[in-house]
Formats: sequence, C-alpha cells, structure tokens
Amino acid sequence: MLTTYFDEYARDYEYYKGGAWCYEDGCLYRGLISLHQSSGDDRWFDHLQRLVDGQIRPDGRLVGYQIEEFNIDNILPGRALLYLHEQTGEQSYLDAAMPLARQLRHHPLTKSQVYWHKLRYPHQIWLDGLYMALPFKVELSKSLNDKAMEEEAINQFKTALELTCDTQSGLYRHGYDESRIQLWADPDTGKSSAHWGRAIGWLSMAFVDIIENLDEGEHKDELLSRFEELASRLTELHTKDDRWLQVLDKPDLPGNYPESSATAMFSYALQKGARLGLSASFARAGRDALVSLISKELHRDESGRLKLHHICCVAGLGPFKGLYRDGSDEYYLTEAINPDDIKGVGPLMMAHAERQRAEKDQQASQPASEIVASASSI
Repeated sequence: MLTTYFDEYARDYEYYKGGAWCYEDGCLYRGLISLHQSSGDDRWFDHLQRLVDGQIRPDGRLVGYQIEEFNIDNILPGRALLYLHEQTGEQSYLDAAMPLARQLRHHPLTKSQVYWHKLRYPHQIWLDGLYMALPFKVELSKSLNDKAMEEEAINQFKTALELTCDTQSGLYRHGYDESRIQLWADPDTGKSSAHWGRAIGWLSMAFVDIIENLDEGEHKDELLSRFEELASRLTELHTKDDRWLQVLDKPDLPGNYPESSATAMFSYALQKGARLGLSASFARAGRDALVSLISKELHRDESGRLKLHHICCVAGLGPFKGLYRDGSDEYYLTEAINPDDIKGVGPLMMAHAERQRAEKDQQASQPASEIVASASSI
C-alpha cells in the first residue's frame, strides 16, 4: 500500500511553488533519498532525478533561487544535489549546489554565530532552520573534504541547542530572538513560549541526520547523548494511540490535536536514533507511531486515492501576510490543516524507509537455520 501511495504521489507531484527552488520540494527529495537508500529500488532515484533536474536551468542555475534573500529554508533541497552527485558522479550537481554554499558563507549570523532564520527575520534562530541548513553543511563538508566547515556546523548546532533549550520541560522552544524585540520573545530569555510539535520534529531530524555523518568521537557522543534526552522526553509525551500533538506538551489544551507531520518526523528520528546507537526501545516507539499514523490518518478519498490527513500547513513566528504570529499555544491551533502536504508525506516516506532498513538488518542477522525453518513452515 505505502509503495503505491508514495510512487503515485511522486509521479503526480507538482512543485510546491511552481518550480521555484524551495524547502517544501526538499522534503519530498529527502523522502525519496531515504526510500532509495533503504530499498535499492531505482524508481525512487528516477523520481528524484527527474524532479531535481526540472529545477536546474540549462545554464546550471537553480530555478527561482536568489541568494540575496538569505532564506535558510532554501538550503534543504541542496542535499538532493549532493546525493545526485554522489550517485552519478556528475559534477554539474555539485556545481549547482555551490550557490547554496556561498549563501552560507555570507548568511547573516547572530552574535553567538548561528545563522539568522531569514533576512526578513533578523537576529532570530528557529528550530526549522537548524534542519534546513546544518545537515547540508555537514554533508557538503564531506563532499569537499572540509573539516573546518563540519566543525563550524557542529558548533552552530550546539550553540542553538543551548539557546532554545527549555530545561524545565526537557524540550526546545520554536524560536529565539537575541534582540528581544519580537513580541513573541520572552524579554529575559529571548525564547518563544510554546512547544510546537513540528518545530521539535525538524530539530529531531537535524539531530539524527547530523549524527549519521559524524566520525566516532566527542562530537558524536555528545549529540547522541543530547538526542537521547530529547527522545526519552518524547516517548513520555505521545498520545495513547502513539502519536504526538500539535502543541506537544498540552494534552488538555482545547482544540489540540494529533498532528501528522510531527508524528512522522518523530517516528523517523526515533527509529534512526536507535540505528545510530540508542536503545532499541526508541525504535519500537518510532515503529508504533508509524503504524498508528498509517491506520489513523492514511485514508482514501472519494476518488479512491490515498491521502495523509491532519497535516499543519505552516506555522511560524512574527509578521506574515498581515498577521502577527505570537507563538502562543493557542496560535498554533489556528493554522490551516491540509491533507497530503509534503511536510507530512516526506517524513512519512523517511519513517517507512527506516522501518524497511530495520527489517532488512534483522533478516540479514537471522541465522540461516532459522530462515530455513521459517520457510519450511509456510
């Protein structure tokens, strides 16, 4: 069922912003990469290459990309360029990623040396942006054999963790404003007030994707330890049916609901965290979440097409389209909910891919005698 759903989704996918380079398309690309890595099925690679090639102009420039916007979101789909370069050996993909590398060299920084979320959101760090930029930076450092770049990315990530951590809850706040100007920012700490599920989902995925690319040593050990703390807290906060809420730690908040993109992100991150060295209990929690998400939210519409439901379309902080997003618990419940939004479907692909990898690993480690016995009993 899932293979058909993902295949049809990718086959019929329309670029999120009409073809302009954007993070939403990057969410699909991450899902397709994960499926290709876990299954070896070239259909996922073919979808990826077709879609990415459609966003590279004949002169090698990325469609709609403008470096002067200094939008950290635009970095995420660059990871697909690095993967295509790795898989094909074609220099054109690495060349296409270089404007993104230049953006990061010149992107505005907070005084603590972490990227601003965007030029139009000055002095602010959002959890979303950590996922958008830093795994790409670590992967690019490997492509270019640039250890200094990797070290810089790790230090930025660690600093951002300190600035957004809420020690009382064991969670992380969506945003931090070093200027303390924004109305959503606490005047003493600079942090926003709520724990939005998907923001912490972005962070969780950043954790595991960065950790995966690090050599054994102090940095990897420290980040694994910090993610283990977050993962433990997440397993305490899931709903009775193994999902997570839009406002993560407020089950009694009127109107709060199990949100599908956050659930998929946590499912992916918990399973991958276990693969990278954490307790197998986290993998079980991640798989349980995946099973629940599929059974509760993947339904056929009137045409018979499967769709994933209860995906928050977008949420943020500060001014946007004439409104001011104040970062309160209640604010996050006002945002639109859309079926089949790629910010839910992409992470669902990734969570499913992790389950596939685990099943393959289990089969590979199963003694031959057990395989024979199992086959003979069918």
